[in-house]
Amino acid sequence: MEMASRVEIDEDNDNKGSMWDLEQKLDQPMEEEAGRLKNMYMEKKSSALLLLRLAFQSLGVVYGDLGTSPLYVFYNTFPGKIEDPEDVVGALSLIIYSLTLIPLLKYVFVVCKANDNGQGGTFALYSLLCRHAKIKTIPNQHRTDEELTTYSRSTFHEQSFAAKTKRWLEGHVSRKNALLILVLVGTCMVIGDGILTPAISVLSAAGGIKVNRPHLSNGVVVVVAVVILVGLFSMQHYGTDKVSWLFAPIVLIWFLVIGGIGIFNIWKYDSSVLKAFSPIYIYRYFKRGGKDGWTSLGGIMLSITGTEALFADLSHFPVSAVQLAFTAVVFPCLLLAYSGQAAYLMSNRDHVIDAFYRSIPDSIYWPVFVIATAAAIVASQATITATFSIIKQALALGCFPRVKVVHTSKKFLGQIYVPDINWILMILCIAVTAGFKNQSQIGNAYGTAVVIVMLVTTLLMTLIMILVWRCHWILVLLFTGLSLVVECTYFSAVLFKVDQGGWVPLVIAAAFLLIMYVWHYGTLRRYEFEMHSKVSMAWILGLGPGLGLVRVPGIGLVYTELASGVPHIFSHFITNLPAIHSVVVFVCVKYLPVYTVPEEERFLVKRIGPKNFHMFRCVARYGYKDLHKKDDNFEKKLFDSLFLFVRLESMMEGCSDSDEYSLYGQQTERSRDGLLNNNGNTTCSYVDTTISSVDSIVPVRSPVGSSGQVSSQTEADEMEFLNSCRDAGVVHIMGNTVVRARRDSRFYKKIAIDYVYAFLRKICREHSVIFKVPHESLLNVGQVFYV
Repeated sequence: MEMASRVEIDEDNDNKGSMWDLEQKLDQPMEEEAGRLKNMYMEKKSSALLLLRLAFQSLGVVYGDLGTSPLYVFYNTFPGKIEDPEDVVGALSLIIYSLTLIPLLKYVFVVCKANDNGQGGTFALYSLLCRHAKIKTIPNQHRTDEELTTYSRSTFHEQSFAAKTKRWLEGHVSRKNALLILVLVGTCMVIGDGILTPAISVLSAAGGIKVNRPHLSNGVVVVVAVVILVGLFSMQHYGTDKVSWLFAPIVLIWFLVIGGIGIFNIWKYDSSVLKAFSPIYIYRYFKRGGKDGWTSLGGIMLSITGTEALFADLSHFPVSAVQLAFTAVVFPCLLLAYSGQAAYLMSNRDHVIDAFYRSIPDSIYWPVFVIATAAAIVASQATITATFSIIKQALALGCFPRVKVVHTSKKFLGQIYVPDINWILMILCIAVTAGFKNQSQIGNAYGTAVVIVMLVTTLLMTLIMILVWRCHWILVLLFTGLSLVVECTYFSAVLFKVDQGGWVPLVIAAAFLLIMYVWHYGTLRRYEFEMHSKVSMAWILGLGPGLGLVRVPGIGLVYTELASGVPHIFSHFITNLPAIHSVVVFVCVKYLPVYTVPEEERFLVKRIGPKNFHMFRCVARYGYKDLHKKDDNFEKKLFDSLFLFVRLESMMEGCSDSDEYSLYGQQTERSRDGLLNNNGNTTCSYVDTTISSVDSIVPVRSPVGSSGQVSSQTEADEMEFLNSCRDAGVVHIMGNTVVRARRDSRFYKKIAIDYVYAFLRKICREHSVIFKVPHESLLNVGQVFYV
């Protein structure tokens, strides 16, 4: 009995164990699923927190300019006295719908999505178009450039509307030039914005001193503003890396303060201003005001200034963070601020000149003054930074004279400082501030600059929607039509104020447009001359391995703007000095219409002529956000790429005729695994085992039946030869060219080339300075080009 009971008990225990195991097995998937859901929740929570943090940080960089507009909008809308309280409601209604249509709908939710891999601004849109259509005026691109990982583009169906638009743009040079001039006009207006934003923001903020101290003269306010501006521009060379963490809290506090004051004024003075959300008051405003109401749009337009800086400063933040910051903080706080000022003016129509400061409660007046001044400085800083960035982009695309560009941050590549432009901006900004002395005329100038930038952006966005997004023509027509109706309305209003200060940005833009276009025109003509006068490969081959010269030990780096062919400078050099280095490398540094080129895709290397000529070409490619610094690291990477090319070329010599094997634009894993390893560092490069001819690039092939045979010079021999030449010394050979207009040229071309372009060439930085070439290793070759 005991035995039987024990057996029964054991069986029961076994059954319980098996049930327990089964429950555990069933629970395991549930636990794994719960863990997975928990991880997903944590990831979503962390991504949400990251988005909130980025939205908070974007306030200080993107929205400073737009946020300081309440300082001066109502004064510029009503420069005299307000005749009818209903005019205040009508003006407020115009402000509300302007903020809704332009910054909110157009820029935040449409234009910001047209960024070039996160980069915003006029030149970013132009670069995006250049990748989708052959509209770049300097034809220095190669098919391999399109294989870059950052060179994103889409293809079209031959009969599509996008393909027809592309062919129309590419069909004539005049259309390419017209598009370039349009982009340059927008760029010049952004530069004008960089002058006018600090002037009007700081002057408006400093005006708060006079409101609380009426006995002070206007000259004191101007002096205070000038002192702040001098300090602001003088601190630019330090960069904003150390103080940028303060920008977002300052701007957030500013938005919360003006929103809170707005709520207080609506509650205290007149809550009926909220009826301005009805668009019927816009119609009544124009019907009652007539021409004066129409011209007052120039002041209303100042409520959306800073919108163009919003797009230009997009680079460090995702679009979703910018959208969240605007919809959650900026938009509602601005609406409350303008509504509060309107409520105050309904009861105090005589205070329109200083509406913002007079609407502040006395108990918090000075703290708000300090916050307003700090917000004006942050807004000015954001605009100055955007100006530096767009100058750098213009410089990279050959549309601006060579100027010094300094990186002010090791963490952020986009934070740069351009000394020459900084001091020009400061002088012009102080001249505008001290010359006009009041906000009204500066406001008229500011409005002219902003509306022209918006019109340029609309026209470029139309092409983006057709070529890049490939939207239906109805959507393109709807966007373009609505944008042009609103912006042309504002443009017609600011035209009435050209003689009241609106001429300032036009003069500034005209000066910069002349500089930029003449520089680009001279650069284009010089490039075309070099392309037509490059040395034929037949002539090089006819010289033989010694090139008919004395080959001295060392490596000669011949700098040229040509990415293919042998430049004219080489024949000019060897004609006058019948000696050349044992190894010649033609170095071309060129910028592509992409925001950046990854380091591992930077260099293209190929051989020119047979092996025993020891001639190579190295093309270093950069994006418009990259900064080229000629230092030991650049030179080391150049030679590493050259050595890697020799090794890969040796590996390919056994290929048969049928193997169309080319490494031009193709990165191999073997290069990653240490084909080239110097001091533990592996450098990857894009190489091309091709021979350059006059008309084409012909892949190198082994002769029939020679597969596996040992070449006349082995890889080891050539590597040893290259190293010995490098040890013998490296000489940098640069062309010191003088460009002249031909005698039969028209007078305007002679003025542009012989005077304006020649003057810009004299004052701009030399290539040797930009590349930091040591003087003892520099050899300049002088020649004259007649274009």
